[in-house]
Amino acid sequence: MRIAHLLRKYDLAEWGGTETAICQLTSGLRSHGAESLVYAPRIDGADPGAEWAFAEGERPVRRFRAWMPVWRMEPERKRKLLAVGGNLLSFDLFGSLLAEPELDVIHSHALGRIGAIGRTVAGWRRVPFVVTIHGGVYDLSAQVRASLHDSSSKGWDWGRPFGMLLRARQLLSEADAVITCNAREAELISERHPGRRVLIQPHGIPAARYSADQRTAALSAFPAVAGRELFVVVGRIDPVKNQRWLVDQAADLVRRHPQLLVALVGPCTDRAYGDELEAAIAARGLRNHVLLAGRLPPGDPRLIGLLQLARSVVVPSLSETFGLVILEAWAAGTPVLSSRTSGARGLVEDGVTGRLFDLDDPAAFHAAADRFLAEPAEGSLMGAEGRRRVFAEFDTGILAGRMLRLYEELIRNRHALRHSA
Repeated sequence: MRIAHLLRKYDLAEWGGTETAICQLTSGLRSHGAESLVYAPRIDGADPGAEWAFAEGERPVRRFRAWMPVWRMEPERKRKLLAVGGNLLSFDLFGSLLAEPELDVIHSHALGRIGAIGRTVAGWRRVPFVVTIHGGVYDLSAQVRASLHDSSSKGWDWGRPFGMLLRARQLLSEADAVITCNAREAELISERHPGRRVLIQPHGIPAARYSADQRTAALSAFPAVAGRELFVVVGRIDPVKNQRWLVDQAADLVRRHPQLLVALVGPCTDRAYGDELEAAIAARGLRNHVLLAGRLPPGDPRLIGLLQLARSVVVPSLSETFGLVILEAWAAGTPVLSSRTSGARGLVEDGVTGRLFDLDDPAAFHAAADRFLAEPAEGSLMGAEGRRRVFAEFDTGILAGRMLRLYEELIRNRHALRHSA
């Protein structure tokens, strides 16, 4: 089976949870004998010769030219919008997908115009079209929704007529299957698009990779973590990930736990927010208590080692439709302390595999953080239960097999309709 996967972006410098989830999916599909062809945009003068393989053992990514079709948008605002995908337009993608031989499924991991191009070509080729929602459509906090609207509303979108022609707004209504990792998102999609096939498919990770002891790699790369009480946060430096909130809370934590070190792992996709975060760290006297570790690729021994050394992995996000880092923390044997997003609520059993808190209730966060720091044995039990669940329910091979069975069913349904017509 040959599946074309359409990505909204592929930038090694800004690799995030969505890219990791797709990478794990394609790797898992390969283990079941399916071939994944990954298509990603080339934007803003990126090196046309930069053809990286998306995952080990796979073909290089197929690049197609794409644009953010907006006039009079400030460059920094445009860059921020591109960092979270944006609503791109491409004419090359039509030809690339039409020329690809023997495609069995087109699977878009992008909405908007890119996803609509995929659905259009799938219709022409008479193959199933599947779309996965990674960042949320309806299950978004008011703050995140307002931020996205503010970014996208600046400038004149000359690509809108093409979106109307492609029926981009009808993408979810016309897909053969809509996949989300979030139960609340699935419920909202079903309400707004009755009759559509909506499936909840969690993301997966290669669990065994996170079990091998990598603490030495982390200690060698980041000597400052030695002998410290470590909290780790993994995610792009961005307002949605809300690292600033944690820095504000860290000042009080450090007074009670002088050995605390908070490691922030992830690329900076919002320069203004990154500058604000560093200024807050300095202003609160936390330079010896906050480590800016930068981007570490998924599965990197240094990242795994940090997760294994941590007393807890903290997720202070404003919005998370899933939270892949929760699975990574559990596979490393580490409990999670997460804001009560819909994704975390669907994964974390409070008091069993971690703790949940509300962002508007800092006292609950501090009580849970103090417990993790004062009672490491209790946290280890939670981490062990999380690891058991990852191996049983969230391993890449298990979940990729489920996706492959969906593809096969959709292909059979297409053939049956064709023969009955």
